[in-house]
Amino acid sequence: MRNNMIELATRAHTLDSREVAEMVGKKHAHLCRDISGYIEAMGQNPKLDSDTFFIERSYTAGTGKQYKRYDITKQGCEMVANKLTGKKGILFTAEYVKRFNEMEQADAAAAARDSYMIEDPIARAQAWIRERQQYNDAITEVEKSKQLIGELKPKADYTDRILNSKSLVSITQIAKDYGMSGKAMNGKLHELGIIYKLGGQWLLYSRYQAKGYTHSETVDITHSDGRADVVMNTKWTQKGRLFLYQHLKKHGILPVIEQNQQPALTIVR
Repeated sequence: MRNNMIELATRAHTLDSREVAEMVGKKHAHLCRDISGYIEAMGQNPKLDSDTFFIERSYTAGTGKQYKRYDITKQGCEMVANKLTGKKGILFTAEYVKRFNEMEQADAAAAARDSYMIEDPIARAQAWIRERQQYNDAITEVEKSKQLIGELKPKADYTDRILNSKSLVSITQIAKDYGMSGKAMNGKLHELGIIYKLGGQWLLYSRYQAKGYTHSETVDITHSDGRADVVMNTKWTQKGRLFLYQHLKKHGILPVIEQNQQPALTIVR
């Protein structure tokens, strides 16, 4: 059911080629012949995807025989319109632009309603996907907020005050002490049930929150397409660093400096 809804929701708005043929005053078979020619021509350019213009379908006539038809996207309608001249082209352009605008307005109206209230299956599926994404985003924010709250609560802890330092350390810095990469260290801490990854950020499991082990930093970034964005990075306090040392030591994982320590030889006389 869920997969069917996603498939419906991801379909672009289209017009049936039979309807378009009527709008432009052509026989449907002739329009399909023209579209087949457009698709063949676009096939010579690997950068063009004809499915973003025309999607081949079929329909069953009253005689029970099946015939080819196309779902035509807005881009496809533009291509059809470009082949028309004079008044016919103007009227078709006005009509298809009006139709697509109506579909987009219906989407906007549907977005303001809960998915279960929408009768149209495609619009309902689209609304359902938006609702799921909003829910997942909200869960991510709640989990991050829990960690932030946990980081602020221990400020009155006397031990934390003693160990507190303005110098925060990244997981890469800590991992270096153990002869590991930051990625490997995060993997080990996840394996030990200390942290988990959510929304691109490593977070403490709830039993380790509110202990002053970490601090989340906001970092400004620029995507490859030029979009500005922010990401949250987890850094460790000195108290958190001590906690990791003690926890890792219980599992036989020692920093390099202790790995190299050799027990003193006992000389028996």
